[in-house]
Amino acid sequence: MRVLVAGGAGYIGSVVTAALLEGGHEVTVLDDLSTGHADAVPSGARLVQASLHDSRPVLADVRPEAVLHFAAKSLVGQSQVEPGVYWDTNVTGTLALLEAMRAADCRRIVFSSTAATYGEPEQVPIREDAPTRPTNTYGATKLAVDTMLTSYATAYDFAAVSLRYFNVAGAAYGLGERHTTETHLIPIALQVAAGQREHLTVYGEDYPTPDGTCIRDYIHVEDLSDAHLLALPAPSPGEHRVYNLGNGTGFSVQQVIDAVREVTGHPVPVVVGERRAGDPAQLVASSDRIRADLGWTPRHTDLAGIVRDAWELKDPSAPHHSQARGGPLQSGR
Repeated sequence: MRVLVAGGAGYIGSVVTAALLEGGHEVTVLDDLSTGHADAVPSGARLVQASLHDSRPVLADVRPEAVLHFAAKSLVGQSQVEPGVYWDTNVTGTLALLEAMRAADCRRIVFSSTAATYGEPEQVPIREDAPTRPTNTYGATKLAVDTMLTSYATAYDFAAVSLRYFNVAGAAYGLGERHTTETHLIPIALQVAAGQREHLTVYGEDYPTPDGTCIRDYIHVEDLSDAHLLALPAPSPGEHRVYNLGNGTGFSVQQVIDAVREVTGHPVPVVVGERRAGDPAQLVASSDRIRADLGWTPRHTDLAGIVRDAWELKDPSAPHHSQARGGPLQSGR
């Protein structure tokens, strides 16, 4: 297929681009490079530097048969103090993309949504029929796009899938996390292990969990990539499917710290801070629906293995453990 990957210069988008190329697809990456990196776009994909708002001429030129949409602002804290940026990029930008798709007669899309659309869960693991009550602007903008996709499927026969997940980690195809502002636990812990940060702050150790620290869902980026490729052909015109993605159990902050210490062999000094407002004790997504419908099964369920893949990319001198399917693809551009 001819596929356009919006946000394909970012962490998840670049890995999915590599997987698409490996599968024989023709890929064009649309990215404004505000948070992505041109050198993360695998060679073999065409990179067009443009925003979602300016996507119409790009789609008119490419004439894609499908779109995978990762382009978004995604910092929860920033979304609370700069909501206009998030509504403009995530919602009106996506509206511009959907209208560009309509003009190019492309009506198949897989959208990178988030389990933050659910807010404070009533039950864990979280199922797709759980109430959607986002507690921050980021989650609210993603939920707005989910709603938009339902409308476009109904009115314009779009075939759409929203994939909702929490924390993505690990590395594949020689590509890993590289954020200017890092907020994710595993890469921050690895930075401490590498001596790039003095310590790691744990926000609260008195939660009602086995070790007192919060439990979160972690999914390997390669498993996430597999889900996107399975979702691409799945919906029929006029159908919008919503799937959660997760490992089904979750890992605590302390378990992540222990895994980083084990994998790297380095100390990870910890400072215990106050709980952050709105941090639930446990957030884990149920993936039963996508397992039943599409046969998706995460293959990287070992926390130490997820951490090891990220560490080996960060520190090439680390002892070799495993290599992404097909080996690393050299980055181009």
